[in-house]
Amino acid sequence: MRWLVGWSSAAVGPQGAGGRGGTPRGHGGPGTGGPGRGSAHGDPYGGDAYGGDAYGRDAYGETYRDGSAYGGYGGYGGGSGPGGRGPGPGPGPGAGTGAGPGPGPRDPYSGFGLDGAPYGEYAEGVPYGEGDGVLQPVGAQPLWSDPDPLWAVGDWRPDEVRIVEAEPGNRLAVFGCCGASDEELRLGLVAARGGAFRHLTSWPGSYTAVACIGRRITIPADLAGARPVFYAPWAGGTAYATAALPLADLIEAQLDVGHLAALLACPDAPEALGDGTPYAGVRRVPPGHALIIREGGSREIASYESQNSLVVAAPPLDTEAALAGVRDALVESVRARFAAPRHAAEHDFDVRDPGPVPGMGPADRRAKRGGPAPGIGADLSGGAASGTLALLAAGLPGMPGTVFGMGASEAGERLLAVTYNDLTVDESTGGKGAELDRAREIGESPRLHHVVVTGAEEALPYSDLASGPLTDEPGPSLVTAERHRYRLSAGSADHFVGLGARHVLDAHPARLADLLLDRRRRHLVRPVAALAKSEGTLPGRSLMVPVTIYRAARRLARTPYRDGVEEVAAQLRDGTFRDRDGGWTDGAGESAVDASVAALTWCRPGPAARWLTGEALAEVSLRLEAAAATRPTVERPGERRARAALARRAADHRVFEQAAEIRNQRLHAPFYDNQVVRASRALPEALRVRPGARASVLRAALAGAGVHELPGGWGAPSHAVHTASVRAGLRAAADDLIQLFSAPLLADAGLIEARTVRKAIRAAAEGEPLPLDGLADLVSMELWLGRLLARRGTCWTGSQAPRQRAAAGGVTPAPQRPAL
Repeated sequence: MRWLVGWSSAAVGPQGAGGRGGTPRGHGGPGTGGPGRGSAHGDPYGGDAYGGDAYGRDAYGETYRDGSAYGGYGGYGGGSGPGGRGPGPGPGPGAGTGAGPGPGPRDPYSGFGLDGAPYGEYAEGVPYGEGDGVLQPVGAQPLWSDPDPLWAVGDWRPDEVRIVEAEPGNRLAVFGCCGASDEELRLGLVAARGGAFRHLTSWPGSYTAVACIGRRITIPADLAGARPVFYAPWAGGTAYATAALPLADLIEAQLDVGHLAALLACPDAPEALGDGTPYAGVRRVPPGHALIIREGGSREIASYESQNSLVVAAPPLDTEAALAGVRDALVESVRARFAAPRHAAEHDFDVRDPGPVPGMGPADRRAKRGGPAPGIGADLSGGAASGTLALLAAGLPGMPGTVFGMGASEAGERLLAVTYNDLTVDESTGGKGAELDRAREIGESPRLHHVVVTGAEEALPYSDLASGPLTDEPGPSLVTAERHRYRLSAGSADHFVGLGARHVLDAHPARLADLLLDRRRRHLVRPVAALAKSEGTLPGRSLMVPVTIYRAARRLARTPYRDGVEEVAAQLRDGTFRDRDGGWTDGAGESAVDASVAALTWCRPGPAARWLTGEALAEVSLRLEAAAATRPTVERPGERRARAALARRAADHRVFEQAAEIRNQRLHAPFYDNQVVRASRALPEALRVRPGARASVLRAALAGAGVHELPGGWGAPSHAVHTASVRAGLRAAADDLIQLFSAPLLADAGLIEARTVRKAIRAAAEGEPLPLDGLADLVSMELWLGRLLARRGTCWTGSQAPRQRAAAGGVTPAPQRPAL
């Protein structure tokens, strides 16, 4: 896991923790004076940005929790004199260090370790209380120091961390894959200096930018939510990071059980989730917004994307121009990954091969060792999204794929394309055989090196749940992480995945109400006709589809935002939503019309809501009512629902990256890039609501890039294959899941009744049409809570590190709030 963390220097630690006016928790710059002797310049209290020594003590040299003696090193601008006091130079006693119990073992790359090392030792072997004593993250790489320090934590590649400086005091750090040149980064920094920080989000690639302009810090979150930014008030200022758990450790936060209930009850509703996180006191910057921290501790959350009015929509862009924009954005996103240096794992430099193994080729032996292939590769599932990325990457000029002659790979310029074949699902199920045929046809390209990875029961969903890592937040991807890790182990060091295309390109059903608001009723004909065709097997039902869809869309268009949210809050409080499926089924027998009608609302309960307790649902209903009363929206219902669904999927993609992470491998999802999201939002509504809109948009993007011949059935949906594999995995792991919910932490928090969930697991394993997505939400959150509470130690080190990790109090029910 990789993250960055920093704070505002206005965070002033109290006396005894950071000195009078010192920097947070004793963090200071390296001392330059001799022991007990510092410069007479600057603040005599050692309270300016450079006050303090390398041990984290201010110029007073007082004894702190690390056991240091009275007196100390004078720092930059720290007062000196006897004992480090007074305005004039003078000797003082030296500094002592002491040892104490450490906060526990941690992974040197993430600080999230769960190993069994003795308490009080770090993964890097430094006992607590020794070293420089400065408060900093475990395994941190400092990028710049006081007055506003910034660290990068984890196994960042050298080309993934770039720092430019326009003039003294103005710096820009970019983390991730960014297609901008150094000169473009400097221009963006100059633009951000004048307040136009939207320029920091306009380059190709997926990255996080941190602009430090004087004493003003600007950190924009991305548009989708795959690269979020978190912040927390701390010691009078603000600490920020791209992960929530380090901030929770820093402020010793407890679990926010109300937020966990909202994640289960209404995962797609920003009204219920707000800007919260699973940790009390840690906040999330909404997608499309930026965190601005100014000198003095003030902070601001500002939007950098314009939002359309509920009454007047933006003028639609020409269809051809919009399609060209999506094509150019996708090509630039793929090209940004190819512009970066090619990478290989450590074992690829070892020319020794374990030798032939019966039935195993070089790729199989490499996968057995657990490392990816060198160079660049892509998924090739047979779907439109992954196929588009593979064809675009293979069509770029030059050498698109693996490094020639590196280790077991001799593919040279060919792009490694990986197809997963689930042996537990029959090829006749939901068109699985057609998907494999399309993947094989695409893989015949001479610029592709096609590899088919087969998996049986060992790679089903819900398999090997006990061995997963601790992620920053819970997410449904935890139940399928082992399945994806099995597939990605045969991939490349830089691997393209087609995730996110459906939520970025497709139209949410609620967009039909937007068409009615624009008085464009004729554009409802195609989607309604497609839904009616899908119901053609039911006599008489297809005749009622147009009326049913039109009534639902008109009701949403005429329902005010506050009334729609309060209606859902009342359903949660009364439990009336349990009598209807709400469009949530197992996916196999789900009616497209029922799902569309259920989605034509301002918000709706999630698939796991039916198993929550009445107290948990009441807490979420209060959140909805408070949000509807205090935060009115000017967005159109379709746009708001589409943005919320994309944010939900992007957050789960971030969990997926952490849960399925393979060392030395980077997953690239270009559909979540800012430029691709912007270009997709410019597509006309009439085009987005057409049946097969995603496949047609991707076909046009490939045609513009020179790819015209595509296999038959391009873009055909295949949800039944995923549903069949999930049900098979649930059936195989039913006993383990029932054991998991024998004494669940979710029941301790008052969110569920264990007996009810165990009964639902047995029923789903026997084939009853229950919402499998809801069960995945419950299982993944229970797993995440268990891993969070089982860890030892915090993400921070140093003599002034927090003594208590996040969620040290365990799981307790949320306090009941009075009704409004």
